Amino acid sequence: MNGFFDIPSDLQHSYLGLIGLHLKEALLPVLAGLLIALPLGQLCVRFRWLYPPVLGVTTVVYAIPSLAFFVVLIDYTGQSEITVMIPLALYSLVLLVPAIVDGVRSVPQETLAAATAMGFGPVRRYVQVQLPIAVPAIIAGLRVATVSSISLVSVGTLIGNQGALGNLLADAMFYHRPALAVNSVVTTAVLAILMDAALVLVRVLLTPWMPRGTRSARRAPRDDSARPEPAALALKDAVR
Repeated sequence: MNGFFDIPSDLQHSYLGLIGLHLKEALLPVLAGLLIALPLGQLCVRFRWLYPPVLGVTTVVYAIPSLAFFVVLIDYTGQSEITVMIPLALYSLVLLVPAIVDGVRSVPQETLAAATAMGFGPVRRYVQVQLPIAVPAIIAGLRVATVSSISLVSVGTLIGNQGALGNLLADAMFYHRPALAVNSVVTTAVLAILMDAALVLVRVLLTPWMPRGTRSARRAPRDDSARPEPAALALKDAVR
């Protein structure tokens, strides 16, 4: 176990430092991707002809190997964290844009008409009505994007120790210490699981109308007529 946590000095980080660096390089790109995908997704909903080309472009970008991105960016951003995070942010768009579009399109037209009749403008209707109802779909996209980003950060080790926990894989070969490789794989997997669980918790907190499990549903018969619709709850919260 001593070799498992004994981090080589050339990485210039402790074990906890590598974890913090890994989360930083993985989560900031997903956040940036979400900030780009929210208005882009709304544009795709508003102008339906825009969605196919946007989805095509994001898919093509996702197909570009990260090493090719590094080669292009390294002349501008150098061997830095930014060089790793820019491709990850672009990769997240292929997951987040469809999730947002599908979620927003799931909002019933009756709800949109009611919000408009109550004086909601396009921006307020999007933020206070459409997005809350689209939360389950958006969180589902965020879960996949986050886990993918946590995994891909390790590729940054190709451009000068910018791969956080992935740097342990290179040092495992250089120093002939397999324990470092095991450390990298296990820790990365645990981080992905923990972040996925955290997003599930966020979804539960943001969507109180969704069922919490099957056990409670089995104990008591469901009365769908008494359960308020998600759209109605979102509109009621918006009015508040």
